Amino acid sequence: MMKLEGIHHITAITENAQRNVDFYAGVMGLRLVKKTVNQDNPTVYHLFFADEEGDPGADLTFFEYPGAARGRAGAGMVHRIVWRVGGPEALDFWEGRLGALGIDTRREGGGLHFADPEGLDHELLAADVPDAPLIADHPEIPRELALQGFHAVRAYATAPEASSRLLEALEFEPTDAGWEARGADRGGLYIFDPPPEERGVQGAGSVHHVAWASTPEEHMDWREKAISAGARPTPEIPASPSTSRSSTWARSSRCRPPSSTSATRSSRTCARSSTPARR
Repeated sequence: MMKLEGIHHITAITENAQRNVDFYAGVMGLRLVKKTVNQDNPTVYHLFFADEEGDPGADLTFFEYPGAARGRAGAGMVHRIVWRVGGPEALDFWEGRLGALGIDTRREGGGLHFADPEGLDHELLAADVPDAPLIADHPEIPRELALQGFHAVRAYATAPEASSRLLEALEFEPTDAGWEARGADRGGLYIFDPPPEERGVQGAGSVHHVAWASTPEEHMDWREKAISAGARPTPEIPASPSTSRSSTWARSSRCRPPSSTSATRSSRTCARSSTPARR
């Protein structure tokens, strides 16, 4: 039986790439592994943050849209990213680190909650899972206290049961915590929450999409499973070197995180990837 290997990557939207790098590389200690462009719109920067090796399961990416209005999560949208950390001492560390930088945090449900500068909601959780930790090196963050990759995403839904057919077709399993996609090496959760009354708006600080990991050989089989459940996946296109892509992230050129919580401008451009002219 095919199984998805948890969350592959999460992509969100930012209005300011440098501020985004300052926070995710400088404060949160992720590694800026690559800067490239949105393949559907090459005028848009695409930033990639991950663990030290750029592994799937820790890949948080952002499209930059300068001047974009602040987004707001609503029904049908992912509203929170849940990260794994090593234990209660890691929650204490992050509460102190974020608080010292003037970032509001709160303890709730065993996790530490906070938002990035554009309002994207995060939770750190000491999850008891067998998965290998995915850690980036940072001079101010001990490895045992660092982020260890994705645990879950939380989405607003008025009728979560309406999604059960698709999730079941994609071999997610219902658990007490949420719907889990777990393969031989990794797992990840999709969790539903009641939505707010306000309508959602995609913009800066909102999640664009969540990708779930599979092998390239199984992509077409997963596509057929999605169709069988009534989904409308990306149209099939002929495979070619430019379009065929492994779900296991290839390692990109080295790009160290900034050496302090205030990222330098050079940290934004150190990855050796295509760098388009500014609009």
